[in-house]
Amino acid sequence: MSVKNAKEVYVQMLGDLRHGTERTTKLFAEISQLAEDPDVREALEARVFVSNKILDTLDECFRLIGEDAPKESGRLQEIFAEDFRKELSGLQNPVARRFYILSKASQLVHFRVAEYKALIAAAEFSGHYGVGVMLDSCLADTMAFAERTQRLIRIVAEGKLAEKISAKSAA
Repeated sequence: MSVKNAKEVYVQMLGDLRHGTERTTKLFAEISQLAEDPDVREALEARVFVSNKILDTLDECFRLIGEDAPKESGRLQEIFAEDFRKELSGLQNPVARRFYILSKASQLVHFRVAEYKALIAAAEFSGHYGVGVMLDSCLADTMAFAERTQRLIRIVAEGKLAEKISAKSAA
């Protein structure tokens, strides 16, 4: 990344966030089709819906700062998706698959949270308070999904634990 000033870094980071959100949205749509658990599928489909609204908000951020989104510069999402597909294809146990899907979704979302926090600070630093407000709303939506995903992970773990306890009690 060749940049000359702080604004260019800000625009590049905002562009990376937008491109990453777009890739993540596509990945969540793909994962939702692979999810066998209806609760996991529903949560991922809801995330896709909210992510599409976030993409519109990020496009508005670029309009407010008078810039176009730069070309995509990173391969992190692509590598993550490739590794995800490969690992998931090897998991046969439904509980393991459910847990894996949720844990990877959680990883992606927490990465995105860190990007939002940095960009909110940059928006305030650069005097783009409206952009900061919009990024705050995107962060709130993303945090809600992160919390929901953590609850689903707990439910999966508690269900597996209950199965083990039942099996020991029956023996």
